[in-house]
Amino acid sequence: MQFSAAQIAVIISGTLEGAAEATVNSFGKIEEAKSGQLAFLANPKYEDFLYSTKASIIIINQSLQLKQPIAATLIRVPDAYSAFAILLDKYQQIRTQQLSGIQQPVYMDATVKLGDEVFIGAFAYLGENVTIAKGVKIFPNSYLGNNVSIGENTIIHAGVKIYHECVIGKNVVIHAGTVIGSDGFGYAPQQDGSLKKVPQIGNVVIEDGVEIGANTTIDRATIGSTLIRSGAKLDNLLQIAHNVEVGNNSVIAAQSGVSGSTKIGKNVMIGGQAGIVGHIQIADGSRINAQSGVSKSIKIPNSAVTGSPAYDYTAALRSQAITRNLPQLEKRIIELEKIIKEMMVNK
Repeated sequence: MQFSAAQIAVIISGTLEGAAEATVNSFGKIEEAKSGQLAFLANPKYEDFLYSTKASIIIINQSLQLKQPIAATLIRVPDAYSAFAILLDKYQQIRTQQLSGIQQPVYMDATVKLGDEVFIGAFAYLGENVTIAKGVKIFPNSYLGNNVSIGENTIIHAGVKIYHECVIGKNVVIHAGTVIGSDGFGYAPQQDGSLKKVPQIGNVVIEDGVEIGANTTIDRATIGSTLIRSGAKLDNLLQIAHNVEVGNNSVIAAQSGVSGSTKIGKNVMIGGQAGIVGHIQIADGSRINAQSGVSKSIKIPNSAVTGSPAYDYTAALRSQAITRNLPQLEKRIIELEKIIKEMMVNK
C-alpha cells in the first residue's frame, strides 16, 4: 500500500512542510529508514538522525526547532509518538479489512450466527450457538466453545481458545495462543487429605477495546464472571485467576499474575513479573513496580509501591539508599568505638 504525505497529514491532523506528493509504502526507524519509508521522531536523543535519515516522510513534534535543512517531507503534530500510533493503527485496520470469507476446512455448528464481513481462518472450530458480529476476524486454529459471543470488529488471532459461555466485546484484540475461560484453580481439602475440585460454572466477560497479548490465560469465575473492563491492556504470558476484575484502562505487563477474586481499579499500571495475592483491592491509579509482591490491599488511589512484600515506593528508595551506605556506616561506628575506648582508658 502506498500513501502520500498529503493523505497521511489528513489522517493524523498534521501540518505539512515540504512536498505534499511525496509517497511511502512502508515504515522504518529514523536511524535506519530508507527512501520510500516513513519514520517519526519523538525522543530528542535521536534528533541527530533527523538530518541523516533517508526516510521520505518524517512525523515530528510541532515544537521541534530544526538545526539545519532537511530533504524529507515533514509532518508536524502536537505529539509525534501518538500520531505515529494512530497511523499504524489505521494501516493495520486497512490490512485486516481486506480479509473476508470462510476458509476451509472449518467446523461450524448449524446454530452459529455470523455477521457481515466476517473472516474465519482454516481449521477454526465454532460450537453451538456461537454469535459472531459484523467485521470479526478469526484466524486459523482458533476454538470458540458453545454459546460464545464475539462483538463487532474484534480480532481473534491464531490458536486462541475461548471456552463456553464467554463474552467478548467490540474492537477487542486477542493474540495467538491465549486461553479465555479455562477453569479457575479451586479445590476443597478433604478429611483424608485429598483435594476435591470445585466446579467453575461462571464465565469470562471482556469488554470493549481490550487488547490481550499472546499466551495469556484468563480463568473463568467459580460463580459469576471474571471481568476485564473496557480499555484494559494485558501483555503476554499473564495469569488472571477466577473472579478477578481488571478495571478500565488498566495495564498489566508480561509474566505477572493476579490471584483469585482480587479487584484491580481503573488506570492501574502493573510492571512485569509482579505477583498479586487473592481477595484484595487495588485502588484506582495505583502503580506497582516490576517484580513486586503485593500481599495486601492498596487503599489510597494513585499510590506507588515496590518490593516484596510491596510497600511505598518513596520509602523503598530511601531504604535502598540506606542499605548501600551500610558498609560506610559500619566503618564510622567502628572508628567511634575506638575513640570512645581510648577516651575511657585515658579517663
